[in-house]
Amino acid sequence: MSDTPQDSQDSVLPVIDEQAIGAAVETALAAIAAATSTTELKQVRIDHTGDASVLTTANRSLKSLPKDQRAAAGKLVGQAKGRVQQALGARQGELAAAEEEAALATETVDVTVPTDRRPRGARHPLRMLEDRISDFFVGIGWEIAEGPEIESEWFNFDALNADADHPSRSLQDTLYIAPEGSGALLRTQTSPVQIRAMLERGAPLYIACPGTVYRADEMDATHSPMFNQVEGLAIDKGLTMANLVGTLDAFAAHLFGGKPITRLRPNHFPFTEPSAEMDFRCFRCEARLGLDHDADPLCRVCGGTGWIEMGGCGMVHPNVLRAAGVDPEEYQGFAFGLGIERILMLRNGVKDMHDMVEGDVRFPQHYGTEI
Repeated sequence: MSDTPQDSQDSVLPVIDEQAIGAAVETALAAIAAATSTTELKQVRIDHTGDASVLTTANRSLKSLPKDQRAAAGKLVGQAKGRVQQALGARQGELAAAEEEAALATETVDVTVPTDRRPRGARHPLRMLEDRISDFFVGIGWEIAEGPEIESEWFNFDALNADADHPSRSLQDTLYIAPEGSGALLRTQTSPVQIRAMLERGAPLYIACPGTVYRADEMDATHSPMFNQVEGLAIDKGLTMANLVGTLDAFAAHLFGGKPITRLRPNHFPFTEPSAEMDFRCFRCEARLGLDHDADPLCRVCGGTGWIEMGGCGMVHPNVLRAAGVDPEEYQGFAFGLGIERILMLRNGVKDMHDMVEGDVRFPQHYGTEI
C-alpha cells in the first residue's frame, strides 16, 4: 500500500544541498572576518557551528540519507566544517594577540618614575576621635584616667551597685576569665576605672575614662564583642543635674558643632539615681533647625524621629560613693557613658561596624585621617 508509514518516511528523506552548504560557509567566513573581539568571535562560533547551525544540522541528517549518498554528502559537510573551524582558529589567534598587546599597552608601568617605597600609614579614625574626646575634657580641666581591661567582679559590678542576679552578670553578656569562679572578667564598661580613681584619690574628682570594653555580642553592622567607650565622672560639693547637662551640651557642640538641642529621658541604671538617657536633636535633617521643625522621615541618622541617642547618664548613686569611700552626705557627683564607635558612625557616616575592625588600610585614609 502506498499510504503506509514506511512509504511516507521514505518520501521525506533529507537531501544535502551543496548550494546551501556553500552559502552557510560563506556566511560563516564573513562573520568570522567581521568579529572585532574574542567575545564577538565566541558568539560567531555558537551561531555557525553550534547545535542550531546549518552545518551541524546537516551533519546530523547524514544518517538519514540513503547509503549510496552518505559518502559524498559526508565529504561535503566535513570539508565545509573544516573550512569554518580553520578560519575560527586563525581569527581567534589574531584577536587574542591584539587584545593582549592592547592590554600590555594600557597597563604598562613606567619603572623610571620615582615612587614612595614606604607609603605613609594613617591613624585609625577611632584613635583620632578618642584623642579629640580626651582633648575636650583636658580643656575643661578634667583628667584622663585608665585602668586594667581584666577586672574583678567587685569593681565591675558590686561596687557599681549591681545586684547579684543582675542580667548583665550572665554569660550572655559578660566574658569571664577561667578558671570558673575566679571572679575575673573582661570589663564590660570603663566604670571600674572610676571606682579605682575614687578609692585612690578621693574627692573632689573630675575624670574621663576612655578605653576598650568587652561584651558577649555577635559581630554585626552595629555591634562588636570588643568596642570603645568614654565615661565621665565628676565628684564635688553641690553638683546637680544642671552641671551634667551643661557638660554634655558642651561635649556635643565640640564633636558635632553648632548649638545642640538636648533632652533627658528618664531611665534606670544601678549606678546612678536619678538616671536618664540623653538625646540631642539630629544634625543632618530639618530637625536640626529647632523643635518647631519636623524631622525628615527618611533620615538615616535619626531614623525619622528627629533625635539621636547620646548615652546614659545620671547622678552617682550614694551606694557607689560609699563603696568607693566617698561620703554621699558631703559630696555629690554625676556620671555618663558614651560609645566611641557610635559617635564615629554618626559623625563620619560609617554604616558598618565591620569597616572599623577588619583592618583595611584604605578605611582610615578614606575618612581623611592620613598623617
